Amino acid sequence: MIEQGEIIVNGEIAKIGDQVEPGDVVTHGGRKIVIRDVNEKLPRVLMYHKPEGEVCSRSDPEGRPTIFDNLPGLKHSRWVAVGRLDLNTSGLILVTDNGELANRLMHPSHQIQREYAVRVLGDASNEVIKKLTHGVKLDDGMARFEEVVKSGEQGLGANQWYHVVLVEGRNREVRRMWEAVDLKVSRLMRVRYGNAILTKSQRPGQTRELNDKKIIELAALVGLEYDLADYKQTEKANNSRFMDKHKSQKNKDQKHKFKKQRGHSNNPQSRSRHEKTKRR
Repeated sequence: MIEQGEIIVNGEIAKIGDQVEPGDVVTHGGRKIVIRDVNEKLPRVLMYHKPEGEVCSRSDPEGRPTIFDNLPGLKHSRWVAVGRLDLNTSGLILVTDNGELANRLMHPSHQIQREYAVRVLGDASNEVIKKLTHGVKLDDGMARFEEVVKSGEQGLGANQWYHVVLVEGRNREVRRMWEAVDLKVSRLMRVRYGNAILTKSQRPGQTRELNDKKIIELAALVGLEYDLADYKQTEKANNSRFMDKHKSQKNKDQKHKFKKQRGHSNNPQSRSRHEKTKRR
């Protein structure tokens, strides 16, 4: 592949013998791969089920609760929210301790799918659904859903549930698109972001952490490559060093305890007290 000039490194055609370093961008077949340091820590990613009434900012001048109030603490880092949901929208918010991953997941160029469950007042005709998937005009430009599917779950009265998919995240975009076809959203909930899916068992206000495999798959969607085998080897080595250190400390503690006991038994005063207690 190198001889055919199919490998591009940092915008230049690679030659045999070229080396890459962490941070270099390798392109092959239109796919970009960012070279990562094998010793770099795998990002943490949490799925948070945001209830209605919480804001997505780190603090709120009006004193309203924020999504960060319910997140676990971090040492030497902080959580970064991947996008936002408005005050009256509930559902999935991803948070990570890796700013680069968060920025890539939010950037429209990567076209990460966001899926929403939407309850609207009224029934959308086939013509309306066609408009929504072909594009409707908003104040900030054209917008379209990748998919609109009527849900089997029916609402009360004239309310109907739909699932819609977007690949961008403009402000109140889902609500504005339905309003553009004269249908009002009465409830809105995000249920998926990329490969992260909110399940019914995860209640509002709860967090769940993605496992390593899911994190690596999510990062790959935005061109960040991590090798699970490398991280398992690193984790195994770190665990081994921890166990060796723990074992060494345990041996030191046992030796110290043994010396202390020997010193206590060789002390004449200690023996004298012991003998007196024995005679009694």
